[in-house]
Amino acid sequence: MPSLNFMSGDDPLSLDRIRSVLTRLEDTIIFSLIERAQFAHNPRMYQKGAFKELTDLGFHGSWLEWFLKEIESFHAKARRYTSPDEYPFSADLPDPVLPPLDFPKILHPNKINANPSILSFYTNAIVPRITRRATLALAAKKRARGITGSEEFEDDGNYGSAATIDVEVLQSISKRVHYGKFVSESKFVENPAAFIPHILKPNREALEALITKPEVERKLLARLLKKASTYAQDIVEGDTPSNDANGVNGQGKSSKIDVDGVVDLYESYIIPLTKEVEVDYLLNRLEGLSQEEIEKLSQSTNS
Repeated sequence: MPSLNFMSGDDPLSLDRIRSVLTRLEDTIIFSLIERAQFAHNPRMYQKGAFKELTDLGFHGSWLEWFLKEIESFHAKARRYTSPDEYPFSADLPDPVLPPLDFPKILHPNKINANPSILSFYTNAIVPRITRRATLALAAKKRARGITGSEEFEDDGNYGSAATIDVEVLQSISKRVHYGKFVSESKFVENPAAFIPHILKPNREALEALITKPEVERKLLARLLKKASTYAQDIVEGDTPSNDANGVNGQGKSSKIDVDGVVDLYESYIIPLTKEVEVDYLLNRLEGLSQEEIEKLSQSTNS
C-alpha cells in the first residue's frame, strides 16, 4: 500500500498513491456517515444565530460553524493546514506553534477552496437524508409521550455529538474533493501538450473531457454501494451477511444507514464538485509561467 506520508519520499503524484488515498477516504466517509445517522437531523445546528449562548460570545454563525472554528483553530496550531492536502472551512485561523515542515513542491500555487460548497450541500442535502430514519424514530417516541405537531420532529438535542461527527465527515469530504488537484497535476505533468491549448482558450468542457473516465466512475459507484451495504449491516455472531441477486450485501431492516443516500452523495455531489476543482486547477496551471516556459511545456509529452 503506497504511503500517505508526504515526507516519506514516495511520489505524491503517483496514480497508485492517489487511488490509495481516495479508496481509504471512501471508508472514512462511509463510517462517519453511519455514526452521524445515529442522531436526528437537528436543523437548529445549521442555522446562523440560533444559539443565544454563541451570540452572547460574539459569534453569529451556526453551531456547526462555531464547532468548525474551534476545532480548526487547534488543528491550525498543530500546522494541519500547512499540508498540501488539507483545507480549512474557517477563516482567520491562528498560526502554527510548530516550525513548518519542508514539504516537497507538489501542486502549482493556487487558491482554490471548495469548502463553502461542501458545507452547503452537506448541511442542506446530505444531513436531512442520512438522518431521516433517526428523525422519524424520534418523532414516534415523542408522539408516544403526547408530543405532537412541530415539536415532534427533527431535534434530539445531541448538538455536541452530532457536530463532532459532522466535522469529521466534512474534513474527509474536503480532502477527497481537493485531491482532484493531485489528479489534475498528475495528468498535466504526464502530457502538458494535451491540456495547454484548452487552458489558453479557455475551454472547460474540453478539459473536463480529458480528465473524465466514465468507466472508472462506474466502478467507483459500484464499489461504494458494496461497501456501504456491507458496513451498514448489524452483524451479530453467527450471522452471515445477506446478498442480493447481484452479489451485493443486502440492505435489510437492520441497516444502519440509507445506502442509496451514501452513493448519491458521491454521484450527485462529490464527483461533480471534484471535477470542478480539477478543471479550476488546470485553468490556473499556467499562471506565473513565462511564455517561454509555456511553449516548452507545449512541446513536451510523456505519452
